[in-house]
Amino acid sequence: MKNHLRTAFLLAVMASGVSLQAAENAGAPVPSWHAQTLLQAIGNLLVFAVIGIVAAIAGYKLFDKCTPGDLNREILEHRNVAAAIIAAAVILGVCIIVAAAMMG
Repeated sequence: MKNHLRTAFLLAVMASGVSLQAAENAGAPVPSWHAQTLLQAIGNLLVFAVIGIVAAIAGYKLFDKCTPGDLNREILEHRNVAAAIIAAAVILGVCIIVAAAMMG
């Protein structure tokens, strides 16, 4: 019981220190990664597009390695619609995660 009280006290002290530090920095300008010009916005778009495409391909390949059989062969040679639906769901899932990361 003594250890639980000590842990709760330490957590409360650490949390109050964080809130005090946040209050001290409240007047400081917050740096932003948002683009200030059109050229910066286009650059950010290209960077995120490349990262998103690479992440989608890597997620698909990782899923293919973790499942039995060859997903590409099932889709292309055997015309397996169920395998194509699963592959599309994996790619969409990775894309949703990348989009959420881009939104901040």
